[in-house]
Amino acid sequence: MSMEITYFSVFNISNNDKNLPTITKSWDDLYHEEIANHIQDAENEGTIWFEDANASQKILNYLEDLIKLPKNSKIQISHENSSILDLGTGNGHLLFSLRSDSEAMLSRRQSWNGRLMGVDYSEKSIEFARRIAAERKINSIEFKHWDIMNSEPSGTILEGQNVDGWDIVLDKGTFDAISLSSEIDADGRRISENYRNRVLPLIKTGGILLITSCNWTEMELKSWFCGLGLKFHDRIEYQSFSFGGQKGQKVSSICFLKE
Repeated sequence: MSMEITYFSVFNISNNDKNLPTITKSWDDLYHEEIANHIQDAENEGTIWFEDANASQKILNYLEDLIKLPKNSKIQISHENSSILDLGTGNGHLLFSLRSDSEAMLSRRQSWNGRLMGVDYSEKSIEFARRIAAERKINSIEFKHWDIMNSEPSGTILEGQNVDGWDIVLDKGTFDAISLSSEIDADGRRISENYRNRVLPLIKTGGILLITSCNWTEMELKSWFCGLGLKFHDRIEYQSFSFGGQKGQKVSSICFLKE
């Protein structure tokens, strides 16, 4: 799968988008450039998706709030044991925030000591994430080259302690990127139409999918993902705006529970 991206469509969620050309490039091309930039400037660790909306921090805080749910809640996660799978990990920023921020012993969060894994269909993405991990001397996060739409999870993603799925599955922009692809499957459907079916087995029963999107509204995400096996649980609140008498958010983060 060569899945191309349009800079204008995807990068408008970044502070660095204002001068980007409206051309298409593959994800490998993007991360090749980001690796080159990082080599020139070690402090440049690449794009942080949804940075304008402070989405990463909101996601981290939301996970902390889930831990505080009552013991009789259907969602039971903990710093000590919960496993986290990051789909479309990119440069690994979200996982590094989970691990390294907690290692810095910030008062807001404790250490997430469970298994952390980031996967991406772009080999250059994984190369970049591993490079950053090595430089930070973090060896407790796994990064794997894996294509969610075309590769089987058994033995790669669903193995060991996670053979039955992961406690927390994160998607911060991956469904957006796949939705922008015009690629069709063998049945003539756009590949985005099968995304839910590909994600569902990755989530442990009683686990959650936390998906963040700038292309789909809350109601649209519910229509994509709610149904057999997945139930709406909650949302993350962002700054809202009004347009044409309608109120909305430019970013939506929705938590689904697998029953």
